[in-house]
Amino acid sequence: MRIAFLGIGLMGHPMATNLLNAGFSVIVWNRTASKAEALRQHGAEIADTPAGAVKQADIVISMLENGPIVDDVLLQQAGISSFKPDATVIDMSSIPPEMAKQHAATFQSAGINYLDAPVSGGTVGAAQATLSIMAGGNKQTFDAAQPVFDALGKSTYIGPAGSGQLAKCANQAIVGITIGAVSEALLLAAEGGADPAAVREALMGGFASSRILELHGQRMIDRQFNPGATSRVQLKDLRTILDTARAESLTLPLSQRVYEQYQEMVSKGFEEVDHSGLLLQLEALNQPARLNDKPTSAPAVTPRYNMEHQDA
Repeated sequence: MRIAFLGIGLMGHPMATNLLNAGFSVIVWNRTASKAEALRQHGAEIADTPAGAVKQADIVISMLENGPIVDDVLLQQAGISSFKPDATVIDMSSIPPEMAKQHAATFQSAGINYLDAPVSGGTVGAAQATLSIMAGGNKQTFDAAQPVFDALGKSTYIGPAGSGQLAKCANQAIVGITIGAVSEALLLAAEGGADPAAVREALMGGFASSRILELHGQRMIDRQFNPGATSRVQLKDLRTILDTARAESLTLPLSQRVYEQYQEMVSKGFEEVDHSGLLLQLEALNQPARLNDKPTSAPAVTPRYNMEHQDA
C-alpha cells in the first residue's frame, strides 16, 4: 500500500514517521520542503508537488492547517485528475464539517474514496501512535483503511461524510472550555495564596480530574507553553465550532466566551503559544497593570509570565 502524506508539521512529521516504521511505502510533500527532508533517512520519498505525491498513491493523507489550505492543496495544486482511480483520500486535518461533505461529494463523483478523519491527542499522541481518530464517510472505506489507522492510533467510525469533523468540533469545544476552566481554577488558587501544584494534585484525585488538568495543568504550573497545539489553531477550531453551531441555529455561550479570550490572546501576538497558555490571557485580564512587568512570583509558586517576551 503506497501512501502520500501531505503536510509535515508538528503533527504530520511524527505521523508520517509512524507509517514508515509500520512498513508502509510513503511519499511526503510539504510546502516548506526542508521540513520533510528529515523523513528521507527513515525511507520516505520526497515529492516536489502535491500532484507528484498523489499520482501513484493508493492512500492520500492530508494533515494541513485549515480548510482553505486543504481545499487548495487537494483540489487546486494536486487536482482531481492526478489521483489514481479508486484511491482513498483521508483528510486528517480539522476543517468545517460542511467543507468535508463538499470534498466527499467532489471526490466520490470522480470515483475516489474519501474519509474525513481528524485526530485528537496532540503531538504526544502523534509521536506515540496513540491518536484518537474520528472518521466520517463510507463504512467499507473506513474498514479498508484500518491498517493505516492502526499505525497512528485508535480509530472510531462516527457516521457519514462530515461526521468526523463534527466529532472533532465536539472534542475542541471540550478542550477549549476545559483549558479555560483549569486556567481559572489554578489562577484562583494562586491568587488566594494556595499552592496551585498542590491544588492540581488534590483535584486529580477527585471529580474534576481530566486529561487537560493532568497535562495542561502541569504546563501551566511549569510555565512551559512551547506548542503541542498552538493558540492560533485552537482559535480556528473554536471559530469552526461557532460557525457550525450558527448553521444549526444553536447558541453555545461557553464556546463563545472561550473563543473571545483566545481571540484577544492571539491579537497580542501569542498565536504560536501552546493553547494551555490561555492562562496568560486570564492573568493579563485580571492584572492589566502587570502586563509590561518583568516576571515576578505570584502568591504561591507560579511566577507571572511576561507577555512582552515570548520565551515560551
